Amino acid sequence: MSTPLPAAHLQVNGLHKRFGTYTALDGVSLEVDQGELVCLLGPSGCGKTTLLRCIAGLERQDAGSLFSGERDISTLPPQARDYGILFQSYALFPNLTVAQNVGYGLAGLARDELRARVMEMLELVGLAGSEQKYPGQLSGGQQQRVALARALAPSPSLLLLDEPMSALDARVREHLCTELRQLQKSLGITTLMVTHNQDEAMLMADRIAVMNHGRIEQYASAETIYQSPATPFVAEFVGQGNWLPFERDGQGQACVGGRPVRLEDGRGGMRGRLFCRPEAISVNPADAADNRFRAQLREVTFLGNRCRMSFELDHLPGHPLLAELAPEDMPRLAGPELWVALPPRSLQVFA
Repeated sequence: MSTPLPAAHLQVNGLHKRFGTYTALDGVSLEVDQGELVCLLGPSGCGKTTLLRCIAGLERQDAGSLFSGERDISTLPPQARDYGILFQSYALFPNLTVAQNVGYGLAGLARDELRARVMEMLELVGLAGSEQKYPGQLSGGQQQRVALARALAPSPSLLLLDEPMSALDARVREHLCTELRQLQKSLGITTLMVTHNQDEAMLMADRIAVMNHGRIEQYASAETIYQSPATPFVAEFVGQGNWLPFERDGQGQACVGGRPVRLEDGRGGMRGRLFCRPEAISVNPADAADNRFRAQLREVTFLGNRCRMSFELDHLPGHPLLAELAPEDMPRLAGPELWVALPPRSLQVFA
């Protein structure tokens, strides 16, 4: 007899939420395993923050259920859910010291225990020695660390992060993303994070739930979402991409702009769109390469560790495509004309 699998650390089952006539959540279901970091990724208004607030108990869903392990928390107030929350604004008390902010949620501990826990949390986030400072004396990155220490201090079973890096500049944000991920792994704390920044999600998450119009369009690892997007929205929202119209001729051969194109395993319907990533396109390939077409180079943009080329296929004008090369590969391009190849394995078909 097989042993039943343990319940997920967090289970979201068919959540619906409306604000008047606006549907914020439309039957969202999600499972988060113990120790996992999951990102809710999507544009503004897609429902990701509403989902986080329902999980936290700050909003009440209209339908659906929430479970923490096997415990039904669907109607519990926020303080009974054992969750730590870090908001976009950090919400630090400006009139309290760093130590007082971190210890705010530790009421009931003896003074020595409280002080020891606060010192432990500040050392954990790299702010030992700052306990007597006030939030106004700290940088944005330091304030974020204080807010994180406060959220972690009560040892919550789940950490909820709502756009925690959005107020920081790019360099500080990337550094703190890496630090937060390392800290989350070392503590083994289950974490759910809301972001609209795909780089943050790709850098930090074990799994990403891409949301659009109150629904989850794909829930998978960063690698799967990037390499095998489930829907056109996911393909367009995560990373750069190219789209080509295709249709089949009378013999069933897939064609782009009237020219035959080979698709892997003969997949695809009678017509639709082909999608591929810029880095998948081969520039000036061998003569025998599949799907090799002549193209006109329109523009080259230097991006540091790569160069982005914009070009058009000779037989498909008006459909600009992007390819990316390492800078050291650029000198082998001569003149505005070039050949490109679209490897069949890199072409994904959408009806």
